[in-house]
Amino acid sequence: MSSVTIKPSTFDFLKTLDKNNNREWFNENKATYLDAQENVVAFVSELISLMNTHDVIEEQTGKKSVYRIYNDVRFSKSKLPYKVRFAFKLTRASASRRGGYYMNIARGNSYLACGFSSPNAADLKRIRQDIDRNSNEWRDVLKNKAIVKNFKEMVGEKVLTQPRGYDKDNEAIDLLRHKQFTFKHSFTDKEVQAPDFVQTVNAIYQSIRPFFDYMSAVLTTDLNGESTIE
Repeated sequence: MSSVTIKPSTFDFLKTLDKNNNREWFNENKATYLDAQENVVAFVSELISLMNTHDVIEEQTGKKSVYRIYNDVRFSKSKLPYKVRFAFKLTRASASRRGGYYMNIARGNSYLACGFSSPNAADLKRIRQDIDRNSNEWRDVLKNKAIVKNFKEMVGEKVLTQPRGYDKDNEAIDLLRHKQFTFKHSFTDKEVQAPDFVQTVNAIYQSIRPFFDYMSAVLTTDLNGESTIE
């Protein structure tokens, strides 16, 4: 059975949209947009099926996962009406599975990301408590061969100095400074259009599981190791 691929025509649409980012052109070429969108939705649907063999994804169709292409100009620095990309996110199902997946498909700027981009205050506090107590375990997980191969290192926004309540000389200050705990892998346009791209994305997402499993354990227990899931 052949895989769903990201078609050259999908990239052609994005290229043309970049040069004609206005409502008149878009309305005249709505059918071309819908074909490109359908291609991405089908790709994501197949990806979800693959990922459900090793994880449990909350969204069960690509249609529910793909972001709108329309730009909300009220809150955007760019006043262009359309985003010149396709993007989607996937959420792990149930309170016991933490972490999320994201992908951006754009000419010259395609990448996937995964991790914790916006932990709430309670989660961030619990994460930092665990880093402070178990920094060696954190470093072991981050040295996982598959994680290093696919992502190199953990990225994301950090505080400039040290978070409140922690000393700047803490041995884990490099980890404690994180406000986001994310991983990123970039692709060339050629890689995105490869016949086996959906399998590649699935494999890279699967490689982050040691980190997700560790974080899920942290974020579903208190400092005494007792479950916080009701």
